Amino acid sequence: MSAAHRLTRAGLLWVEMSMILSASVIRVRDGLPLSASTDYEQSTGMQECRKYFKMLSRKLAQFPDRCTLKTGRYNINFISSLGVSYMMLCSENYPNVLAFSFLDELQKEFITTYNMMKTNTAVRPYCFIEFDNFIQRTKQRYNNPRSLSTKINLSDMQMEIKLRPPYQIPMCELGSANGVTSAFSVDCKGAGKISSAHQRLEPATLSGIVAFILSLLCGALNLIRGFHAIESLLQSDGEDLNYIIAFFLGTAACLYQCYLLVYYTSWRNVKSFLTFGLICLCNMYLYELRNLWQLFFHVTVGAFVTLQIWLRQAQGKAPDHDV
Repeated sequence: MSAAHRLTRAGLLWVEMSMILSASVIRVRDGLPLSASTDYEQSTGMQECRKYFKMLSRKLAQFPDRCTLKTGRYNINFISSLGVSYMMLCSENYPNVLAFSFLDELQKEFITTYNMMKTNTAVRPYCFIEFDNFIQRTKQRYNNPRSLSTKINLSDMQMEIKLRPPYQIPMCELGSANGVTSAFSVDCKGAGKISSAHQRLEPATLSGIVAFILSLLCGALNLIRGFHAIESLLQSDGEDLNYIIAFFLGTAACLYQCYLLVYYTSWRNVKSFLTFGLICLCNMYLYELRNLWQLFFHVTVGAFVTLQIWLRQAQGKAPDHDV
């Protein structure tokens, strides 16, 4: 056998060992599995990867829209869009461009086939299990590169991955499995703090949107009164400078409440309480310039927004669905 023939045969063997093993479609906000391929192997390594699949599905909202988790012999890749995540398990040497092209095909077909309203209101796991047929067909195509090369153009995906590579998830960000802390957690405390800064909040409710609008309204009213106070001061009408400061502090407090309502920060609940306290102090100082109804409105809105901030917490652990 010639050396060239041996090299060609070795290359084909490598391609055969490089393959997609399984895929799933998961709802991002709560980790509900919507569809999945059903041909998991029973090896020890695969069973361990199933644990990682479950752990990732509970924390999808905390990660960017394109990620990779390396677990040794296997990689878990996923993309997220419109509240749905498309996950796959492949061997460690499977090309990234093929992996994310595969996920991109799943995403386009799922969005085309199913109404997003149905995915948002689904309550049962695997309620779109019929999508498994498309997953299986696409997986077979991507596991046979010779038949695949003439059917897709990977240049766009190659450029996209080059410009915006997938986020590499440190193992420590998954926390612990079955109550046993990950061995990587000691080395990754800093990474955990960084990831918490990008944590997502639960979806906004109608009351939360109303609170945001009312807080903006209060901030605008304070700002307008503050400019009027500046005009009175410049005209030497005896306006107290402290009133101007109180109006603008009230404006800043209302805008900061809007920020806390939309974004996750450390000590978020404490900050919201302190901001509400500042609103109360400003209105107490402005007692002579406002009637009781105006004071009641500003303080009530501040309390309502603070309550909504407390209610809209970071997305936490999802139910333990069998992903």
